[in-house]
Amino acid sequence: MSMQTLEFPLPTQVAAVLFDLDGTLVHTAPDFSDVLQQLCQQAGIAAPSEQAVHATVSSGARALVKLAFDREPGDPDFEPLLTELLERYFDRIQQTQSALYPNMAALLATLAGRDIPWGVVTNKPVRFSEPLMRSLGLHEQCAVLICPDHVSRSKPDPEPLLLACKQLGVSPKQCIYVGDHPRDIDAGRAAGMHTVAAGWGYLPPEPPIEQWQADFIAGQVIDLANHMSQHAQQKEFS
Repeated sequence: MSMQTLEFPLPTQVAAVLFDLDGTLVHTAPDFSDVLQQLCQQAGIAAPSEQAVHATVSSGARALVKLAFDREPGDPDFEPLLTELLERYFDRIQQTQSALYPNMAALLATLAGRDIPWGVVTNKPVRFSEPLMRSLGLHEQCAVLICPDHVSRSKPDPEPLLLACKQLGVSPKQCIYVGDHPRDIDAGRAAGMHTVAAGWGYLPPEPPIEQWQADFIAGQVIDLANHMSQHAQQKEFS
């Protein structure tokens, strides 16, 4: 059975579409929630709510340790908790509960059908990003995967996005970057890309998404497809 695609035109000048990973391309919170549930049960404390995990996961593992255990970096048990969380998360990736967001597989298939490469630029270390992409069957489809390991400065610095463009051989001005955090939009804007705020993702409590200064806010993946279609008719992004 062939992969379903979304039928929409794309602007001819779009050379690549880049995505943040957690909360943008893939719904990864279930794995983190499962690991935190285990650790909190082991510690005899209540685990944070799913909503709290969703609001925190984009800020990384350190933020999750602080959320679940109310510990700050520098506390004697912070690093051991962080290490155990990361080890358990790494093991969890092999049987991941993560999944592409609704309509994302169709969008990726459409891009592939139009010979427009897509890739991932994330602040998630390659140790976790690469096996996750493999577990989801995305690694061979992904044209470029840029992690903090590959650069000297992570997002919100534009360096990772510029490296992705260099590896793809495309101009940043011909790329779309989609992310669910203000730092994604800051990085995309600094790189000179057309930015899309992923309203379906793990949005931080503040600032509100309307203040991120993204070129477009997409509530759902289908909104991103429609946005591309509208600008295809206009022949350019503004």
